[in-house]
Amino acid sequence: MREHPVAPLAILGLGKLGTILLQAYIREGLVQPKQTVSTVAHTDHASELARSLGTKVLVGNQRAVQGARVILLCVKPGGVEAVCREIGPKLNKNQLVISVAASVPTSAIEQYLGAEVPVVRAMPNTPCQVSCGMTAISPGRFASPRHLQATRRLFDTVGRTVVLDEKHMNAVTGLSASGPAFIYIILESLAEAGVKVGLPRDIATLLASQTALGASKVVLDTGHHPALLKDAVTTPAGCTIDGILELEEGKLRVTLIKAVVKAVERAGELLG
Repeated sequence: MREHPVAPLAILGLGKLGTILLQAYIREGLVQPKQTVSTVAHTDHASELARSLGTKVLVGNQRAVQGARVILLCVKPGGVEAVCREIGPKLNKNQLVISVAASVPTSAIEQYLGAEVPVVRAMPNTPCQVSCGMTAISPGRFASPRHLQATRRLFDTVGRTVVLDEKHMNAVTGLSASGPAFIYIILESLAEAGVKVGLPRDIATLLASQTALGASKVVLDTGHHPALLKDAVTTPAGCTIDGILELEEGKLRVTLIKAVVKAVERAGELLG
């Protein structure tokens, strides 16, 4: 199957996530700075970003999409309709629109564009900035396997990618997109615990962070269920079981589940 090119690349809405992705693509050599064009809302901001990133940054979205093979839509959910209606008349079926806007279905984007343009919905997370991201993607009505391949190529560059039915995308938003914030709270708490028992704060933070990284890598590399791996650490009458009992009494497990469920529910309300 012939590979779909990802350049020239246009990024509409060069905010925090858009900047993370653009810098990663350039850093990893997926695109050259001269092969990208991005947009922001204000001229002063555009000039500042152009200088700092070494790429073209515009204010007009229509100008940005002309000649682009891939358009990465990074605007907030509430701004998707206006931007799509703005650029729709300038697009054709040979271009690919990838939206990272939470909660906006591909069917709505296709309707806003008003043309049979291939659309893929993606939900990445902020660890993309260190090439450890997790992204779920779902194809729209006019997206082919080649378009999915191009999308995977973009997001495999910054981590791992999985293709899912679009009905699961709000769940992805609540779990892997919001999840880093939940993990940071856990890491902060573990580090505070280290300080409480006498460790220097920088050492406690290092120990907590590397421990979380290592534990995650064991799960990913072995494919073993986390419960099985937990049992391997928990020796009879040892230290770990006492700690686990405290976690269970504090309802950490239930609280984390509720946090994800609440984030998923909110994702479903963003367009309401």
